[in-house]
Amino acid sequence: MILRENCRYGVAAPTSMGVRITPPGGAPVHTSNTFTMQATSAETNVINVSASLGIPGLALTNFVAGSPISLFIQGELRRRNIAYAGPDIPQGGPWGYRHQFNIADSGCGTRGPRVHNDRAGEVGRILNAKDFDLEDIFGRQGVQILHLSGLVGALSPESSQFCLDVARAAKRHGTRISFDLNYRATFWKGREAELRAVFTEIAGMADILAGNEEDFQLCLGLEGPKEGGKDLAAQIDGFKDMINQVKAAFPGASIYGTTLRQVVSVGEHLWGAITSFGDEWTVIEPRPIQILDRIGGGDGFVGGLLYGVLKDWSPADCTGFAWGSGALAVTSLEDYATPADEEMVWSIYQGNARVKR
Repeated sequence: MILRENCRYGVAAPTSMGVRITPPGGAPVHTSNTFTMQATSAETNVINVSASLGIPGLALTNFVAGSPISLFIQGELRRRNIAYAGPDIPQGGPWGYRHQFNIADSGCGTRGPRVHNDRAGEVGRILNAKDFDLEDIFGRQGVQILHLSGLVGALSPESSQFCLDVARAAKRHGTRISFDLNYRATFWKGREAELRAVFTEIAGMADILAGNEEDFQLCLGLEGPKEGGKDLAAQIDGFKDMINQVKAAFPGASIYGTTLRQVVSVGEHLWGAITSFGDEWTVIEPRPIQILDRIGGGDGFVGGLLYGVLKDWSPADCTGFAWGSGALAVTSLEDYATPADEEMVWSIYQGNARVKR
């Protein structure tokens, strides 16, 4: 894939920032009185891989004017090598706008994880292209890859239009577009026809398409993978058939990817991946990984994939690094992967957990 040169940013993404609060040690939310707070969004989780490895990223988002949560989020983004652009929206009183809260129980033992999203009054629902200088961002400063997520695309009619406007501006200036479908049933309820049209247009502009079987079926109306039972080879063939359907429906993309996950227990998953770069397939058969907090593995996968694309790596290396980045994300209490260097990710991929001195 040919990327624009001399760009200020590697990956940019429209996003709606919030905070995630999690009890320590896998404790349940409803009995805890101590929590860790982090700035979060699926889209900045993706940016974080390349930003950690020295390629600046950009978050396009709204903030609440005068909010200490906004200041916390901005400080965390600066720390993570992610710049931000967007307006400060007046709160409008105690019942006005705010940043979303993601309240997460990581689970432990036989108690599965639970995530409660509290998004009433979310300031990201009113994202609007008029508040951003898209010609400056994509034309003069330059972005190599625009990453779009179905989470922001489905937040509200305003955010759907914002994603379309940003994608069209990026396309005009030769920026490549990545789209992770990220279907959420609660976001789509009552807006199915409207969102199907929006997602179809974005997918038609995308150069990189990512999602799981449910995403492709429910967002784009495509047939899911054929049931393979316990036969791993049959399951993988089913996913390849699904990706071939996506390729036929959206031939403008050149890279397609999906993760494979089987939950053994809260602390152990089987983790795999399939990508198609043109006609070249790469399959990583599911193998065991250890879990500290499962949230963010899919974002880590996409972030690692985009980093490989930015580095112009081979399809096999892009896929291996994506797999390793996803596996790295779930070893952290934060919901994003922060590799210290490339070697950290490759060691995970190679199964080398020996001490490094």
